[in-house]
Amino acid sequence: MADVALGGARAVEPVRRGRWVPYALLAPGLLWLAVFFVAPMLTLGSQSLQEGNVDEGYTFTGNVAIYSEAIQRYWPHLVRSIGYAGTATVLALILGYPLAYFMAQKAGRWKNILLVLVIAPFFTSFLIRTLAWRNILSDDGPVVALARSTGFTSLLQAVGLTGNDDLLASKFAVICGLTYNFLPFMILPLYASLERLDGQLLEAAGDLFASPAEVFRRVTWPLSLPGVVAGTLLTFIPAAGDFINSRLLGNTETVMIGQVIDSQFLRVLDYPLAAALSFILLTMIVVLVAVYVRRAGTEELV
Repeated sequence: MADVALGGARAVEPVRRGRWVPYALLAPGLLWLAVFFVAPMLTLGSQSLQEGNVDEGYTFTGNVAIYSEAIQRYWPHLVRSIGYAGTATVLALILGYPLAYFMAQKAGRWKNILLVLVIAPFFTSFLIRTLAWRNILSDDGPVVALARSTGFTSLLQAVGLTGNDDLLASKFAVICGLTYNFLPFMILPLYASLERLDGQLLEAAGDLFASPAEVFRRVTWPLSLPGVVAGTLLTFIPAAGDFINSRLLGNTETVMIGQVIDSQFLRVLDYPLAAALSFILLTMIVVLVAVYVRRAGTEELV
C-alpha cells in the first residue's frame, strides 16, 4: 500500500511541475513587451502631460488640455491619415486577393517562386523603395506620359487626387506609395488562409449547381475572412502612422499625422504635443480596429 501511495505521489509530481512550463515559455515574451512596449508607452503618456521646454526642462503637471489642443490643431491630418490608410488598404485587398488566390490554388510548382517574388521587396530598404516611386512618377517619365495621353490625369483631377497633369507630389502618389509598400502585408495572410482552403468544398458547391460567382461568395470568401482580417489590419495600422510616403511623394496638402509627430519630436522639439498626438492616433486606431474586428467576426459567423 505504501508503494502504491508513493507511486501515486510520484505520478502527480510531474503534472504539478508541468503547470509552470507555459508560464516559463511566456516569460521571455512578456518581459520583452514590458521593457520595450509597456514602459515606453507609460513614459510617452507621462511626457504628454508635462509642460516646459528643451532649455529649461519639462515638469509633470497633468496638463490634459494638450489633447484638446492637439485635436483642434491637427484634426485634418488625423482624418487624412485614416483616409489614406483606408484607401491604400482597400486597394491592397483588391490587388492582393486575386494574386494570393492564384498563388494558393492555381500556381502549382510556381507557387514558391511567386511567394519569393512577393517577399523580395523586403530585401530592399523601405526608404529606397519609396524613393523609387519618385522616379516612376517623375514628370518626364513614361508613366506620366501614358497617363496624360489616355486622359488618366484628367480623371484624377476630377476626383481630387491630383491638382494638375503631374502625378508626383499629389494624393495619388502618396496612396500609390502606401499601397505598394504595404501590399505584401496583405498578400501573405491571404495566401496562408487560401492555401488551407479545401478544394473538395469548391467541387461540392459546383456539383450543387452553384455558379463560380456563388461559389466565391458562399464558400471561398467566407473561408478566407481570417486572412482578409489579418491582412487589412497588418496594412492599415502601419499605413495610418506612416510618414515616409507623405514626405517623399506628397506636398504640403498631403501631410499625414505621422509626419507631424516626426516633426514635433525631432524639429520643433515639442515633446508633450508629439506624445499627445501619438496617443490620439493610437486611440483612433484601436477604436477603429475593435469595431472592424467585431463586425468582421459577426459576418464570419453569419
